Amino acid sequence: MINRFALLAAFVLLCGCSMAPEYQRPVSAIPAAWPGSVQSGGVRNAVNVSWQQYFPDPRLQALIEVALQNNRDMRIATARIAEARAQYGIQQADRLPNINLAATRNASLTPAGASISGNAINNQRYDVAVSLVSFELDFWGRVSSLNTAARNNFFATEAAQRAFRLSLISDVVNAYLTVLELRERTQLTVATVKARGETRDMLVRRREVGVASELDYLQAEGAYQAVLAERANLEQQQTAAENLLDVLLGQSLARIKDLPAGRDLAGQGISPDLVAGLPAEVLLQRPDVLAAEHKLIAANANIGAARAAFLPRVTLTGSGGTASNTLSGLFDAGSRAWNFQPALIQPLFDAGRNSANVDIAAARKVIAVAEYEKTIQQAFREVADLLSARDKVAEQLAAQTANAQVQHQRLQLVEARYKAGIASHLEVLDAQREAFTAEQGAARVKRLSLGVAAQLYKALAGGLNESVQSANLEVSRE
Repeated sequence: MINRFALLAAFVLLCGCSMAPEYQRPVSAIPAAWPGSVQSGGVRNAVNVSWQQYFPDPRLQALIEVALQNNRDMRIATARIAEARAQYGIQQADRLPNINLAATRNASLTPAGASISGNAINNQRYDVAVSLVSFELDFWGRVSSLNTAARNNFFATEAAQRAFRLSLISDVVNAYLTVLELRERTQLTVATVKARGETRDMLVRRREVGVASELDYLQAEGAYQAVLAERANLEQQQTAAENLLDVLLGQSLARIKDLPAGRDLAGQGISPDLVAGLPAEVLLQRPDVLAAEHKLIAANANIGAARAAFLPRVTLTGSGGTASNTLSGLFDAGSRAWNFQPALIQPLFDAGRNSANVDIAAARKVIAVAEYEKTIQQAFREVADLLSARDKVAEQLAAQTANAQVQHQRLQLVEARYKAGIASHLEVLDAQREAFTAEQGAARVKRLSLGVAAQLYKALAGGLNESVQSANLEVSRE
């Protein structure tokens, strides 16, 4: 009997139709090409480049590994994948019959005063049966639509986790680069404090013998105090950057043992030589866009489930086994027992509940379409901005580095003229300020250039193929 039920259910599942609208991907409201000439350049496809290849600093690689293992938001995102997978498993189970094995004993006593015969009646019944519990024949695809929605919600959660993983890698890189920048700028400031302090002390001695004026001393003192304030400011920023890095890592950087030696900003070796490709090809493979599309597919499937609620539902309940009034006779010949209870349910009046559910599903699909279009538009803007920044920041870095070299040469020349008595101390202070500002600016733009490279890797779905393969391997192991 159970085998017949299973065959009938399989046949109905294969023949059932769906009430869900046919899914069509919305037309992306984005240009067919990147603006200007930013699409030129690049030799590597980001999706095939692992983050270990793109970020070669061994210390940075170790910190990224720590963050991927310990970051609390990463743990939440990973747990949400497990939650969505379990929800999908629950929904998928509704597509197959639920079969139980039950052994029961029923005993009852009817007193003589309540029985027709006037005698007390003692009933005993023992049952062992395999039962089919309220299995729905999915004629209209209601269960199938709910299953499709759950599956795509799982895929959306998985894609969202990959998007967060990319963002976490990019955030760790930027925080690490910011720490390096502030350390370099602080070191420059400390050296400047020492140099200006020596200049001030020299002017104090020269003022005492009448060689330097009070104005020269006050200028030197003001320059010294200004660079002291800048040092305190940079030290505060460095502490804040290190605290942010600790949060991203999920633990204190000071407590991580056996970290490999790191590189300075100039030795990071991060090259943003990534191929832009066509917008439609690049953006549709981004995990955040994939997550938005899976949510849209789920919303589309929910419309089918809501529509199917208007139509009759057929459920099957039955059991087959043995029954006896004595335990010893439970498996004797002639003890076979079975029951079969098909049910047809047709909604007649629900006060508009089913219609409201269809309206809700339709509205949620409109929202999902808008969110998908918004996601892909934001992705286009992000990539276009970063492709433009890649070229412009490179030009800015070249100019700023050249400026720092020029200002350093100028300072050396002015100091030599001052020692020879040709230039005034005011010229020396001006040259010092310009050189200090240029060196600080060069370090800042250098970090900005590396940060743009890190963000471009994320925007172009860097290492996507590797992360998808890892995720599939993890799912197969589970």
